[in-house]
Amino acid sequence: MSFKSKTEQSSRSFVSKKWTFLLCLSCFCAGILFTNRMVAVPESKAIMRTTAVEAEKLKLISEGCNLKAKGEKHVSKDIIGEVFKTHHAIQTLDKTISNLEMELAAARAAQESLHGGSPLSEDVSRVGSSRKRKYLMVIGINTAFSSRKRRDSVRATWMPQGEKRKKLEDEKGIIVRFVIGHSATSGGILDRAIEAEDKKHGDFLRLDHVEGYLELSAKTKIYFATSIALWDADFYVKVDDDVHVNIATLGETLVRNRKKPRVYIGCMKSGPVLSQKGVRYHEPEHWKFGETGNKYFRHATGQLYAISKDLASYISINQHVLHKYANEDVSLGSWFIGLDVEHVDDRRLCCGTPPDCEWKAQAGNICVASFDWTCSGICRSADRIKEVHRRCGEGENALWSATF
Repeated sequence: MSFKSKTEQSSRSFVSKKWTFLLCLSCFCAGILFTNRMVAVPESKAIMRTTAVEAEKLKLISEGCNLKAKGEKHVSKDIIGEVFKTHHAIQTLDKTISNLEMELAAARAAQESLHGGSPLSEDVSRVGSSRKRKYLMVIGINTAFSSRKRRDSVRATWMPQGEKRKKLEDEKGIIVRFVIGHSATSGGILDRAIEAEDKKHGDFLRLDHVEGYLELSAKTKIYFATSIALWDADFYVKVDDDVHVNIATLGETLVRNRKKPRVYIGCMKSGPVLSQKGVRYHEPEHWKFGETGNKYFRHATGQLYAISKDLASYISINQHVLHKYANEDVSLGSWFIGLDVEHVDDRRLCCGTPPDCEWKAQAGNICVASFDWTCSGICRSADRIKEVHRRCGEGENALWSATF
């Protein structure tokens, strides 16, 4: 009995321990699951709350950025507007300064003429009144003391005289003058002859310049400086006195280029640099143009060319530092190198004499200027220019009916 009781007691103790262990294990697992459940829910809610708050913050930041971007765009537009206004003000100031410089050049030209002892032309004495008027172009006809017959032939053909010349200035805004300086002995017989001729015709522009073939580059500088001081024009033209010109066609050609601020119009060429002494058009400074056989840079042929007001003003202001080459047309071309200048190559400014210019006129392509290349002008122009005018001229009505 006692052995049996001990055995049952031992069995109950074993079962009790087994169930106790299982019960503890179950409680432990249940506790873990309950704990995870309690922790997971608040964390999820916290994450959701955090995400919502961050989203709200991002929204506010985004709206702030949009407002800032809009503000920056508005500020940017304001800045661009201010820059435009400033740029316009600078341009206006530049024009004002340019006008003042031209007024100063006019006063200087008149003063230098007085101090230099050269006679003042009527144009110089009228500088104050003439600058109030705006002109289309000034045509300066380069001439010499010995060219009286050439001048008379020009007066008899394409250059209006007397009241017609005045009408040309008043109605068409075109100034035409023979351009000449003075002799080495100022006030001598040559100068007195020009003064008498000017008194008769009133069509000279006298320069403070000593005449001479090797001084054409200097004469060209002084011509442009004097012209822009006397007349406020869109264009300034230089032509030789042995060239035939159709003024109306020239005016129409220039008007087409009126909106270009710095324009250089003529028959552009690039001839050889002649280093051999004794030949015509010899270039003493040929070494500046590189190896023997090289060519000049592009420039307008000297018989006729036109430059805009800005370029004439540039020459006037810088005339004392502009280099002079032996050939006047080369010198002019060199002064524009390095500048923002538009070169216009128009072959109607260098037509040949009949039959060339006549055929072109019959085809409806009237020439601006006609001359013989072999003579660098019309050969025997005093005798032949009337024939050229008859066969190649545009007709007097063309000039008076033209609108520029």
